[in-house]
Amino acid sequence: MERREFLKKSLALGLGAGVLFLPKGIGRGVSRALAEEKRPDLVALRGPSPEAMFDRGIAALGGMGRFVKSGQTVVVKPNISWDVPEAEAANTPPALVARVVRHCLDAGARRVYVMDHSIEYWENSLKASGIGAAVKESGGVYAPAEDARYYQKIDLKGSSALQSTQIHETLLESDVLISVPVLKHHGGAGISVAMKNLMGCVWNRRDYHAKGLQDCIADFLYARKPDLCVVDAYRVITRQGPRGGSLDDVAEMRAQILSPDVVAADSAAARMLNRDPSDIGHIRLAAEAGFGEIDLTKLKIERLVL
Repeated sequence: MERREFLKKSLALGLGAGVLFLPKGIGRGVSRALAEEKRPDLVALRGPSPEAMFDRGIAALGGMGRFVKSGQTVVVKPNISWDVPEAEAANTPPALVARVVRHCLDAGARRVYVMDHSIEYWENSLKASGIGAAVKESGGVYAPAEDARYYQKIDLKGSSALQSTQIHETLLESDVLISVPVLKHHGGAGISVAMKNLMGCVWNRRDYHAKGLQDCIADFLYARKPDLCVVDAYRVITRQGPRGGSLDDVAEMRAQILSPDVVAADSAAARMLNRDPSDIGHIRLAAEAGFGEIDLTKLKIERLVL
């Protein structure tokens, strides 16, 4: 069996059938009581496309109007760091970014910015990923992030390692922050999901590595927590992340996670890669700091298969 097929089949067996990529027993029985109790804390989907899953997932959470009010400014933060095509799964799928932007505008957003402090040259990344064209076509606005002048230094009260950081001004001025990462392996952080994605909002990334990557990823939440997390797992880099090495490292999972709780979203995503979220430093630290729930058995989870 070729390595690529082995990865796909192994991950599908470990994540998937019957439990929809979450461990057995988590969220059991929630869907039946959902209508009588409250909206889910987390929605887990499998489906034919990222945008179709997002349409169903955001509806299950109560619609984008729950998160975006008329006249507000929104920042949508996808992965756009890499000058590689969509199939290599290093960047968020452009169709998903466009659909999130469109839902925000339909909910009455005054303006929707899309930004990422790219690691590779930003214009090449925007073009190769397809996100540049997707943002324009959907009515969003790309916020340049490649120059230090776009960032403001702020202090982080209560943080453990990152006492201050330089945050993109658009984020500081926005009403709503939506983290839209693609799930992938990460050589330094273990995995890259909604929390790690927010490193693309800062200028001083070197501080993260000097002061402790896991601590600093969690510390960013003292500055700003996402209001909504949309984790793409349609195609997933299973090793050699965050950029990936080849298509042999990509598994097609056709999944998505949505939650207003960044710790819960990242914890569920960790399970998809057969990782215990408590073993991922920044997830554990963020949970200990009270930024969200790491114990998925305590959540109301809605599973949907399209």
